[in-house]
Amino acid sequence: MVWLRGANGSGKTSLLRMLAGLAQAEEGSIEWAAPVNTALPPRARAPMLYIGHLNALKDDLTVCESLQFMASLHGRDASRAAALSALRALGIHHVRQVQVRNLSQGQRRRAALARLAQESEAIVWVLDEPFDALDTAGIEVVNGLLSVHLQRGGAVLLTSHLPPLMSGPQAREISLDHGADE
Repeated sequence: MVWLRGANGSGKTSLLRMLAGLAQAEEGSIEWAAPVNTALPPRARAPMLYIGHLNALKDDLTVCESLQFMASLHGRDASRAAALSALRALGIHHVRQVQVRNLSQGQRRRAALARLAQESEAIVWVLDEPFDALDTAGIEVVNGLLSVHLQRGGAVLLTSHLPPLMSGPQAREISLDHGADE
């Protein structure tokens, strides 16, 4: 696990978007086991789950439908049962039939992070501010999902102004402030 830190505007989100193949560097290149090629479709790139800070939920869909839609886009189990199980894991099963537009910011974040509960493979998770807008219980749930993922051999790169607090090995910290590597 790598915890990418830095002040607002230091480039954390830009770096994650480049690693996920959603943006290109103006200069130089980025390599992630191999050069990141944004010309390739997402399924042809290295297996990764990217969750940005904008949540990627569809306002006009219910929470369950939105989670199913995202799973379908990424070649995951898009069944209603899988979506409901993930929503239960994040503690928001009770809002499954509510349109995303009617959720609080914390509920939106939990709905987006429910994608983590749908993953069973040891892939790379790239997470931009996963703890943003979460209450204490939500942070504990996400830290638990991170721990389980690391235990099965997965990897995590995340940005956060809060340190990830999990059992097991602690995250390696990299700071983008003044180019320092802490």
